[in-house]
Amino acid sequence: MRSLCLALSLLPGLAMASPLRVVATIPDLAALAREVGQDHASVRSLALPTQDPHFVDARPHLALELNKADLLVLAGLDLEIGWLPVLITGSRNPRIQPGSEGYFDASAYAVLKEVPRVKIDRAMGDVHPGGNPHYLVDPRNAIRVAHALAERMAKLDPEHGDIFEHNAAAFEKAARARMAEWEKLLAPYRGAKVVTYHKSWIYLLDWLGLKELDTIEPKPGIPPNPQHVARLLIKMKREKPAMILQEAYYPANTARLLSSKTGVPVLILPGGTDVDSGERYLDHIDRFVRSIAEVLAKADASRTAEAAP
Repeated sequence: MRSLCLALSLLPGLAMASPLRVVATIPDLAALAREVGQDHASVRSLALPTQDPHFVDARPHLALELNKADLLVLAGLDLEIGWLPVLITGSRNPRIQPGSEGYFDASAYAVLKEVPRVKIDRAMGDVHPGGNPHYLVDPRNAIRVAHALAERMAKLDPEHGDIFEHNAAAFEKAARARMAEWEKLLAPYRGAKVVTYHKSWIYLLDWLGLKELDTIEPKPGIPPNPQHVARLLIKMKREKPAMILQEAYYPANTARLLSSKTGVPVLILPGGTDVDSGERYLDHIDRFVRSIAEVLAKADASRTAEAAP
């Protein structure tokens, strides 16, 4: 019967039941939930791609979104600690409380980096005790999360369980095909050094074989100060990174200052998938990879020209 349900759902024009109401904390998770749920899930994101996910205003309309949700999907690792708990409480929705089937912490299914091995304190900056929460810039983690989402959606909506599993498998197939293209595209630049603003790119850099030289923030979540910028400037002149990489929601004045002093180009990329405009997760990552490849190619050509007799 479930196989018949799957077959029928894939035919155009056949709608089945009311969609599962999914609310994700960040746009990339919303994009993955749409890939898995498709016609059988209504998905919203609390944060916009233009917002730093560490700092989202806990406004009443967001609590109303959660009040209607069957499933809350969060990044976890305390990424949303400053704003999500009050929204969950304000939602008065027992379906999405921690420990319920409607509460899905995606970090439980990701392979994590930068998990502290020592006791942390505020002097270390905004260090996340469970690990770096920016794991979705690595599509390998997105695949893991998509499959786990399919399993959780199937528990909440068993009638469409086979459909969710089918969609997750289709997403993985598409992702692995794109990953092969992206890895080939970046292969000539493996080992290239990159300066980032925040410790939010390590998953993507490690996956593509690039190296994070340093960050503009002296410590995670701490704005740059003159002493750190001066040290970073010396380091950049010595190590000659290929680019400065940051999200659009961070201030760009320090990156541009460093660029003007060193000639290292600045690449500013969106902070998340633009789900409201219909952008899909893999297209979002494609934009990242191709933009990085373009900058690396220009930097490589510039170094070759300088070395020419």
